[in-house]
Amino acid sequence: MDAARLHEYTDDMSMAFSFEELPMPEPKRSDDIVVRIEAAGWCHTDNHIVHGDFEGVADINLPHTPGHENAGTVESVGNEVTAVEPGDEVVLHPALTCGTCRSCRLGEEMYCDEHVFCGMDTDGGFAEYMRTSERSAVQLTNVDPVEAAPHADAGLTAYRAVKRARANLVPGDTVLAIGVGGLGHIGIQLLDERTATTIIAADIKDEALALADSADHTVNLRDEEISELVDTVTDEHGIDAILDFVGSDETLDLGLSLLKQGGDHYVVGYGGHVTAPAQAMVGLEINYCGTLCGSFTELQELMSLVEDGKIDVRTTEYPLAEINEVAAKLEDGEIQGRAVLKP
Repeated sequence: MDAARLHEYTDDMSMAFSFEELPMPEPKRSDDIVVRIEAAGWCHTDNHIVHGDFEGVADINLPHTPGHENAGTVESVGNEVTAVEPGDEVVLHPALTCGTCRSCRLGEEMYCDEHVFCGMDTDGGFAEYMRTSERSAVQLTNVDPVEAAPHADAGLTAYRAVKRARANLVPGDTVLAIGVGGLGHIGIQLLDERTATTIIAADIKDEALALADSADHTVNLRDEEISELVDTVTDEHGIDAILDFVGSDETLDLGLSLLKQGGDHYVVGYGGHVTAPAQAMVGLEINYCGTLCGSFTELQELMSLVEDGKIDVRTTEYPLAEINEVAAKLEDGEIQGRAVLKP
């Protein structure tokens, strides 16, 4: 099979990958499945992988095939698989977990003691076929794999962040969503669908803000003063929650100036640093909360919303052969919504 392979870490995204012919994967364990990849989303995490930012953090061995947002058709199954069968269309959760540790039994598979992340710790879906576990597969009903693939991480991460924020939000609250990219534009739709809050969407590009049609207000952080809008919308009480899909130093610094006393800043994107003075955090009782990719159950919940037509991911399709061009475009901020690669 053809696979896009990263042989060395680089800052030149336009030449990061080369194509190789690899053996067709086969089920190794009794609960393994092999999926013919129909669509694989490109995530900003993949840019970090190419740069080598996960060296020493994840178990990446070069040469490596990334790709953790995958959907396709089941090709073959292990001899104890019962959840799916060849021919089923599925979206694939990126985690492989043991299923028996305390975290797995509590439904928090992302905390699994033996957690393995496809496309990072193992080869992923930037190839014609990928091996994973039946526990990671969620069957698709009337959802195209191209639409489904980005939900395996972008949608799922946004869903978990909104779900966690929703537990502390009440009707009439105001939420600020920062970054209307691959995750953010899904998160804003989820906020609109799952909460009764006033939503402010913020970005530095007008074309990105155009994707925030579920928001009540939009603000361009380069051209407008966000504090003035927040004062107007909240009658100077401040924001109840920030969902930060960027996670840069600049966006993380907004928490202290915009949150109301007792507000929450959910950190979804990463790259920056939380540097809030402890005195201010205590005095304002502000919470900074990191949020991961969601669980297996949360992927099922999200796909139910997608199947009902309540969440719409904006995708641009590219052939897998153009993976280097896609990587460079995302690095330069030239992709709105989610890029999806098709082998």
